[in-house]
Amino acid sequence: MAETNHNSRLEAFCDGVFAIALTLLIIDVAIPSTVKISSTTEFWLALKNISPSILAFLLSFTVIFITWVNHHACLRLVNKSSSTFTYANGFLLLTVVMVPFPTSLLGQYLMTDFSAPAVMLYNTVITLQALAWISLTGAALKDKLTKSEQSTSAMRMNNKSGYGAFIVYLICTITAYWLPHVIAAVTAVLWLFWLVYGINIRNPQTD
Repeated sequence: MAETNHNSRLEAFCDGVFAIALTLLIIDVAIPSTVKISSTTEFWLALKNISPSILAFLLSFTVIFITWVNHHACLRLVNKSSSTFTYANGFLLLTVVMVPFPTSLLGQYLMTDFSAPAVMLYNTVITLQALAWISLTGAALKDKLTKSEQSTSAMRMNNKSGYGAFIVYLICTITAYWLPHVIAAVTAVLWLFWLVYGINIRNPQTD
């Protein structure tokens, strides 16, 4: 008999939230209607002017996509749920739907003298996401929701990764006050690393 997935409704709901958050990212990527274009050169210039918004979109798409991949893998490690786990999952989704707002600010202000607040806010959201990840994996471990010893070991690793990410992005958030452009670059490189790492890593079978 096939194993019943007690978290099927939770997974379906989460997938919908992730999909909407990803879609919302593209809304602010547009040439302003106030920009007058009368030649191909001006068109290319207009595209160049919105390049920070395009880069912010690509970064945030990567952030949310990797979060979805990790969340999907996390739910494969459990075969039941609890109230604490459900609310921790809600906290994680909150940080996901928050991403489009700082993404818009990052694209608008990154190349200005007012970039520090935008970069700080962006990394604050990622720091909160790491905290949510700690809460989610911690709840799974505390309430003994994992399928097996192998799943428990993988969940512990996820929990430790959450603490590491929390420390790194908290430092980035604070440092962005003085070095916003450097931290913006560091943030992008970190998520590019996680993307490449996620593509190449071979996770152990946990079903």
